Amino acid sequence: MKAVVLTGHGGLDKLEFREDWPTPEPREGEVQIKVGACGLNNTDINTRTAWYSRAVNEGITNQGATSGYQNADESDGSWSRSTITFPRIQGADVAGVVSAVGQGVDSARVNQRVLVDPWFLATGNWMDPSRSKYFGSECDGGYAEFTTVPDENAIAIDSNLSDAELATFPCAYGTAENLIAKTALKPGETVVIAGASGGVGSAAIQLCKLRGAHVIGIASKSKAEPLIDLGADAVIDRNEKELATHISKLARGGVDVALDVVGGNLFSALISVLRQGGRYSTSGAIAGPLVEFDLRQLVYRDLQLTGATIVPPGTMRRIVNLIEQEKLKPMLAKTFSLQDLGEAQKAFQEKAHVGNIVVTL
Repeated sequence: MKAVVLTGHGGLDKLEFREDWPTPEPREGEVQIKVGACGLNNTDINTRTAWYSRAVNEGITNQGATSGYQNADESDGSWSRSTITFPRIQGADVAGVVSAVGQGVDSARVNQRVLVDPWFLATGNWMDPSRSKYFGSECDGGYAEFTTVPDENAIAIDSNLSDAELATFPCAYGTAENLIAKTALKPGETVVIAGASGGVGSAAIQLCKLRGAHVIGIASKSKAEPLIDLGADAVIDRNEKELATHISKLARGGVDVALDVVGGNLFSALISVLRQGGRYSTSGAIAGPLVEFDLRQLVYRDLQLTGATIVPPGTMRRIVNLIEQEKLKPMLAKTFSLQDLGEAQKAFQEKAHVGNIVVTL
């Protein structure tokens, strides 16, 4: 089959397009999927470059995303700080059709349209990173004509959306839903979303509005209009020098919740605008993982700070239900062919788009 294979940590040269890669066969309890489309996300670049390594202390730069990080330690180059086995097919956001089933799986699933839940969670303690896997990271993913997943991770979907549109949902919306759930966002509360124009940010806008929240997005000025159309009540230019002041002026009675995938210098501004008892949740640090923080803000302002990575079971099924009810809008920015995955990752890293970039097969 055709596939893009990651041969090791490093630059874009580690992505190898192959037309002779073995087609995976479904094992017991698995289904084989003919991939229609696979969306890009930050995990692809972070894993390829080993940015997750503790030895890397800078943000995800264009140079780093293109050439890799020379100081990265490959022994902790994955999100779980474990070693990745190569070669590896990446890609977590798959929409397609069940093409075969393994032993113990109902044969009626063949030809069923599905969306993949990328978290292969362990039974029992599903938050154990040594036992739970991420699709396209600890096991082969969707940048290929065919892939295999556990039966329960291939979620049947009834939708008029194209495969490319459906492939914008899994990682971004699952991550955003988890971010929001960590804060227990309530109707009428004010939430600030950093990185609002990206896949997770644009998903968070929609999911927060469904909860009845007042949404303030932070993004580049050129992306404000589509985010307002998506549901944001206001959008602040991320390059504003007095960002915290601008947020405070727009917040009605203070900011209840801050959702962050950016980190870096934005962290301090987000923390400073939270009201007493405010909640901050993060699932990324593309602008830089190291920040300065005065613990007295946490203590004496009764703040709650949470990280959000492993998505709880059942989350993706709720997202699929919302898609089927047409309550969520796909944010498809651009599509690329499989053999142009490297160019797709370049476009993804340039951050000129709103929403998600997808590879179609």
